Amino acid sequence: HYICAQSLRFLPLLCDYLYAYILTLQSCFLRHARSRNYVSESDVCKLESVPLDFGDYHPLKPITVTESKTKKMSRKGSTSSTSSSSSSSMMDPLSSVLDGTDPLSLFAAAADPVITTATMDNTRKKRDKDDSSAVGSDFEPWSSKRGEILARYTTTEKLSIVSGSFSTTATGSAVSEKVRTRLEELDDLEEGSQKELLNLTQQDYMNRIEELNQSLKDAWSSDQKVKALKIVIQCSKLLSDTTVIQFYPSKFVLITDILDTFGKLVYERILSMCMDNRVSLSDNFSPENVNDTAKETCLNWFFKIASIRELIPRFYVEAAILKCNKFLSKTGISECLPRLTSMIRGIGDPLVAVFARAYLCRVLLTEMMERCKKLGNNALLLNSVMSAFRAEFIAARSMDFICMIKECDESGFPKHLLFRSLGLNLALADPPENDRLQILNEAWKVITKLKNPQDYINCAEVWVEYTCRHFKKREVNTVLADIIKHMTPDRAFEDAYPQLQSIIQKVITYIYDFSLLFSVEKFLPFLDMFQKENVRVEVCKCIMESFIKHQQESTKDPVILNALLHICKTMHDSVNALTLEDEKRMLAALINGFIKMVSFGRDFEQQLSFYVEARSMFCNLEPVLVQLIHACVAFCFITIPSLSSIFTRLNLYLHSGQVALANQCLSQADAFFKAAVSLVPEVPKMISIDGKMRPSDAFLLEFLCNFFSTLLVVPDHPEQGVLFLVRGLLNVIQDYTWEDNSDDKVRIYTNVLHLLSAMTQETYIYHVDKVDSNDTLYGGDSKFLAEINKLCETVIAQILDHLKTLGKEETLKRQSQLALYLFNTILAHGDLRNNKLNQLSVNLWNLAQKHGFADTKTMVKTLEYIRRRSKQPEMSHFADLALRLPLQSRT
Repeated sequence: HYICAQSLRFLPLLCDYLYAYILTLQSCFLRHARSRNYVSESDVCKLESVPLDFGDYHPLKPITVTESKTKKMSRKGSTSSTSSSSSSSMMDPLSSVLDGTDPLSLFAAAADPVITTATMDNTRKKRDKDDSSAVGSDFEPWSSKRGEILARYTTTEKLSIVSGSFSTTATGSAVSEKVRTRLEELDDLEEGSQKELLNLTQQDYMNRIEELNQSLKDAWSSDQKVKALKIVIQCSKLLSDTTVIQFYPSKFVLITDILDTFGKLVYERILSMCMDNRVSLSDNFSPENVNDTAKETCLNWFFKIASIRELIPRFYVEAAILKCNKFLSKTGISECLPRLTSMIRGIGDPLVAVFARAYLCRVLLTEMMERCKKLGNNALLLNSVMSAFRAEFIAARSMDFICMIKECDESGFPKHLLFRSLGLNLALADPPENDRLQILNEAWKVITKLKNPQDYINCAEVWVEYTCRHFKKREVNTVLADIIKHMTPDRAFEDAYPQLQSIIQKVITYIYDFSLLFSVEKFLPFLDMFQKENVRVEVCKCIMESFIKHQQESTKDPVILNALLHICKTMHDSVNALTLEDEKRMLAALINGFIKMVSFGRDFEQQLSFYVEARSMFCNLEPVLVQLIHACVAFCFITIPSLSSIFTRLNLYLHSGQVALANQCLSQADAFFKAAVSLVPEVPKMISIDGKMRPSDAFLLEFLCNFFSTLLVVPDHPEQGVLFLVRGLLNVIQDYTWEDNSDDKVRIYTNVLHLLSAMTQETYIYHVDKVDSNDTLYGGDSKFLAEINKLCETVIAQILDHLKTLGKEETLKRQSQLALYLFNTILAHGDLRNNKLNQLSVNLWNLAQKHGFADTKTMVKTLEYIRRRSKQPEMSHFADLALRLPLQSRT
């Protein structure tokens, strides 16, 4: 009788009789294995497809945010806004950080022509603005530098700031008293009421500076020009304070932002006064085009600034409006620069003086080059210019720099250092195309005459990149030959390995066509200079990494093969007993990458010859031997037994058998599978994984499950018995000594039931093309099914015996888990319309709950699954089964 839901109160008494009853049912499983239609089952398991209609919405469509009216920053940094119905697009918050549109916005803009147009307009405006500067568009904009400085130079110390009190009423309205009043107001700032704000954090300090910047704009917009000037003077004075020295560069950036704002406001004010009939001046205007009113206003500004008593604010404010000299004279800027430069000499603090010079260089820069040409001993200054300025700026004027370098005094600063600095810039930016060969010739004339090997290689290292970047094989070969000529005498290369490594790296960076690279005559002789083994191996690794990265197609070029075999042999021969496992894996991966790229097409003799040579050369690296076994089936029987890792051997036997089966080589497949079966008893209890000893059971379980899955499609040998390989493997599993606390053996047996159930089907779930499996050979023969049934009885008996041994107190939880595991196997593969099999499943269900160790969540989900299946055609008997499966709550 079955146990029904109403008999729960008798459950503890009845469960004691389950073992004996289960044993009486063990023979019924395969006789009533469920007939499977794998195609229909697969269709049922597929997810339902639903067409999607986004309508006007698309996931990649850019999001437009409606913004309120323009926010206006008050002097205290507060913002005020009111709602607006206008749908203006909000500025991207990343734009302010990246100084442009962020990459995601650009991606979205590709689908939106409106955004694309706006982005192009903004970019064009920015470019036009840069082009209008005196230094040209190739000079690095200040906006990119200031962000780096602010992020780098920070402090946690407390800061102080001097704040002046300003009147909010407009002054200087009387024309007759204009000059006197304004001069008095300037004096008020220096002598009037001021207060010092102490103990400010860095953020508080920056906020205060921003308030001053906003105050400047507000004063200017309200026509309080003198007040604006007073703010600029006050801010400039802050640059004389170097108390917190590590924050000074950031302070310099913040203050000069205010100065730049002031200079721009003054320039635009004067420019607006030059409008004639509402037409402004052209960009290249001359002072003759400026009217008298604008000139007078411009002079007035310079006179006001000249009246500032302190040196530092007077210097900075005049430098800020230096561009306004264009309204007065063509040579006004050039005339003012020497005077401003001389003023800096009066600044006592060297740090303040250096930053003052930096600001002067920032507001008109090409003048520095002119001064370099005029100075006699200018090598140090010229080197500083090439080191500090942007590479594009230097490259565009490379011939000018070469002329200045040639005129430099050799005694003051070596010319080869100047050429090295120039080469560093030309490696990053391209000079004019017509000048490139002349530049190389001029530079190499100086470099090749250097007698000191270290000076020579330091320069040659830099100019090799320029040569590889812009020239062909002939020029590169000439440079390499010259390096060999200089570095070979007295084995000078031994002191220059870092530079020589850098040269190799640059060559393979720009010449990654290896047929071209190895045709450079001096490349391999250059490699011969690496005599130190560890350095030589590192160079070989770099070459192989480049080959694997850039070689897109397989090759059989003998030049490439011979050269790379030599390089791989060098890496392989460096392996010894002290080599770390990680290093071995890296070297093996590089060599395997090379082996995979070698193909002789249908010329099998050449391909086999290459594999034979590779096997003899790389015998100390097992991963390479494994790769060769995968590449050449002839190595399977010879090479696999020589490997040390037993799981590598097992998997290679399995893979080799699968390949042989796929190629209809049934005898070879049987041989490989037999070899794998005979190797299983040799699996040790513990194996080394990444230097640590771990139990091998989990790895063996995984291998055996894969093996059984393969055996489903392996046809029986005509001279062997039915399921010869399956029986042999089961015998090995039976004799294998498993861990006492392990249930892996029973889990394997349970998986064997899956295999045996699949073998009883009329058509197997998968096949090997052109190989007739047992479903075709036996055609559902009753004797074949009877043999499977006997095998199944033996397996189930083993499982139930193990369940019985787990009846002890300390193993009850394992018993519960295995009982549920076997229940699920019967549920999936057995025909539960048979009463005995149905009863066996109920008994296992109750056994899983007997001692309160059942996984309640799993059992609830299993019961829900049974109830859902009962609603399908031909599955109505699941409804009765569900009624016979009680759920026992845990105590």
